[in-house]
Amino acid sequence: DACLRRVNRSEGQVRGLSRMVEEDRYCIDVLTQIQATEAALQGVALGLLDDHVHHCMDGSAVERTAKADELMGAVGRLVKG
Repeated sequence: DACLRRVNRSEGQVRGLSRMVEEDRYCIDVLTQIQATEAALQGVALGLLDDHVHHCMDGSAVERTAKADELMGAVGRLVKG
């Protein structure tokens, strides 16, 4: 599954960050790796949102409204990061 691969890649990036800090690597390199890790996690989040919209947003009008409200809350939390 693409989502699981992305999560596993992000996990590897976080472990790499830990090693970089332990090795007292150049700060800019660590910051660059942090940005790459954040981007990878954003990719996971966007993939999950896409899957949710395409597979979970069904049901009656009332159910769809409730699911849309739930989705917008999740998006709001994601954007605030």
